Amino acid sequence: MNRVLSMPKNFFQPDNLLVYLTNHIISRVLFSNARLMWYRQVMGFKIGKRTSILRDFKVSRSGNLEIGDHTVINNSCQFDNRFPIKIGSNVSITYGTSIFTKGHDIDDALFRTKGAGVIIEDYVWIAAYALILPGVTLGRGSVVLPGSVVTKSTEAFQIVGGNPATFVRERSRNLNYELYWDPWFPFWG
Repeated sequence: MNRVLSMPKNFFQPDNLLVYLTNHIISRVLFSNARLMWYRQVMGFKIGKRTSILRDFKVSRSGNLEIGDHTVINNSCQFDNRFPIKIGSNVSITYGTSIFTKGHDIDDALFRTKGAGVIIEDYVWIAAYALILPGVTLGRGSVVLPGSVVTKSTEAFQIVGGNPATFVRERSRNLNYELYWDPWFPFWG
């Protein structure tokens, strides 16, 4: 059977083209100030002061993303912002993390989509290769251990880990740091 490959009919919609440019060109630009300018002015993301978004950052659409001050989003993170994602201040999101806001209802006869926004409060640390699923709120100061799949919201200062992520222990409540990572040498970020 011969198949003809064709572009989806809605590919050339303005938002689809912006997302393509963002994910495949802008996310690879060496200088963070140029990337941040694009994210703020073209994609309509609300990004606080002294926040860093490192290279190879992927998104699903324009808008629907709000990030506080002094937050660091490391290399190769993927945000499915089809529903809103709100991230607080002094949040550290380590490389390879994915945040999902939309999926399919596996029990629906028509396999319809469903979703909900994600909220990440101040001082949260999400370690490498974690997955955050739709509707989750990560409470202030909580920690997600590497490779964890977070299916339910966490309370403030909880450390969770595993698949699905479960409570491990409480984190110190004495948090008073300000994050900032904007490497002067572009290949590091």
